[in-house]
Amino acid sequence: MANPVNRLVRLDTNPPVEGSERSLFGLDEAALGKVMADLGEPAFRGKQLAEALYRQRITTIDEITTLSLSLRGRLAAEGWSINRPRIAQSFVSVDGTERYLVEFGADASETVETVWMPEGDDGEAGDGSEAGNEEIGRRSEGKRRARATICVSSQVGCAVNCQFCLTAKLGLKRNLTAGQIAGQVVAVLDRHQVEVGRERINLVFMGMGEPFLNYDAWMDAVRLLVKEVGLSPQRMTVSTSGIVPGIERFAAEPTEMRPKLAISLNAPNDEVRSEVMPINRKWSIEDVVDAVRGVQLRPRERVTFEYVLLGGVTDRPEQALEVARLVRRTGLAAKVNLIAWNPGPGVPFSMPGEGAVERFHQMLTAEGIPAYLRKPRGRDIYAACGQLKRTVEGQDDRPQKKLQKDGKVFK
Repeated sequence: MANPVNRLVRLDTNPPVEGSERSLFGLDEAALGKVMADLGEPAFRGKQLAEALYRQRITTIDEITTLSLSLRGRLAAEGWSINRPRIAQSFVSVDGTERYLVEFGADASETVETVWMPEGDDGEAGDGSEAGNEEIGRRSEGKRRARATICVSSQVGCAVNCQFCLTAKLGLKRNLTAGQIAGQVVAVLDRHQVEVGRERINLVFMGMGEPFLNYDAWMDAVRLLVKEVGLSPQRMTVSTSGIVPGIERFAAEPTEMRPKLAISLNAPNDEVRSEVMPINRKWSIEDVVDAVRGVQLRPRERVTFEYVLLGGVTDRPEQALEVARLVRRTGLAAKVNLIAWNPGPGVPFSMPGEGAVERFHQMLTAEGIPAYLRKPRGRDIYAACGQLKRTVEGQDDRPQKKLQKDGKVFK
């Protein structure tokens, strides 16, 4: 059998599957203007369509009252529909987190997962952005967070095969389109009646899939979310397992359009990382770091290194010192997010022992490395980091008791 690592760099060439309908959702204002022009309408109709789809969050052509009844009929007759992704099922955690199964058009067989965290997970703290500064301020003042985080998927499944991640068990089914990526966000904003521009919303592209293996569609989705929906790229973070060609493309994006960058490090050296993340056999830690050095950071911006603590594998004290040396050696403005591994059925790892997470954190801090603990959100409904696997069956087996038992360690 072919090694999946050898195929990774070519995945972006596989076109996402489109339905038989002609989808308006996913087109920007210029493209919508062309649709209108093809119907003999003036260009401003494209702006009206964009406003209806992305700001008013209308889901059927019949509801677009800024267009005449006859024009709505002509759009439908030409086979056009809005075709925004739809939340098919939802699961609510004891901590308020919500996990959604999102489906696309008539095909309900290929869903992805999107997560709403009303209190976030502390992931932005210390990254140099407005969102990160708000998080630090909230902590120091003892306030609850005044904004939510949405975790977004970029592919159906994932090909990277991180050994500690439930999504890896799905394998890669297909890439998502730009509209299917951005549509997850708009569907969740609509569900919670979020007023963009008045309420602070953060996005993390850390759901199912590797964004940099679906780079064109992912970046087109970012542009839609910035230009049409009105969200700030400085409130978005994309996480990559270390796809060097993708990082190099990301480095060429204008700063006014690109999100912040997080690297899934998850190990202190190449030997351990190659075992838990086979992608490291193609691009080593130094390869990844060298590519990241090409990213022009905004003033005060920091690159985030995500580090999952696996019991007895990546959580030992000497490994904390090794991580500290590694981060210093990069020469980057960087911080480390520590994540206690979230359990899942059939994944052969264990959670860190009592005190291991805090000890690791204290050692990094003592070495002068900015380090933060990401809180587990929605672990009882398989919504936490590394748990997304379209779980709908066996909800009675969810690890709710484990969450309660381990709460003292990770709060």
